[in-house]
Amino acid sequence: MQLTLAQAKDIIRIALEEQAKRNFKPMAVVVLGAGGTIKASESQDGTSALRPKVAHGKAFGAFSLGLGSRALFERAKLEPFFIQAMNSLCNGALVPVPGGVLIRSTDGQLLGAVGITGDTSDNDELCCVAGIEGVGLIADTGA
Repeated sequence: MQLTLAQAKDIIRIALEEQAKRNFKPMAVVVLGAGGTIKASESQDGTSALRPKVAHGKAFGAFSLGLGSRALFERAKLEPFFIQAMNSLCNGALVPVPGGVLIRSTDGQLLGAVGITGDTSDNDELCCVAGIEGVGLIADTGA
């Protein structure tokens, strides 16, 4: 199974519907597919210039290490030098805070990741989960 472009766009649409429903701050969303490459990306009006890179860093870190970014956040508190080393290996593209969620098929296969930023990390993660589950896939936050 592979994450399709249509699914990636639907994940973004559903995540941003959740953002609007909850009146969260404007968000940037990046969906990664096979190999960690960008499948789709969107930034709402009002997001800052750096938000797309932050969203990518949350998704890329999660995908690259095979852990939702909530787990990376916890690991950063316990082993900051490990996360610093991983960030170096990722050329600075790892953002170890909640809001980077792995996308899994119903049988557990890793299909990609979603990164969202713009509100609190917990709210960013909530929108990731809504988008992923909204297309019938499994959201793995690393919790």
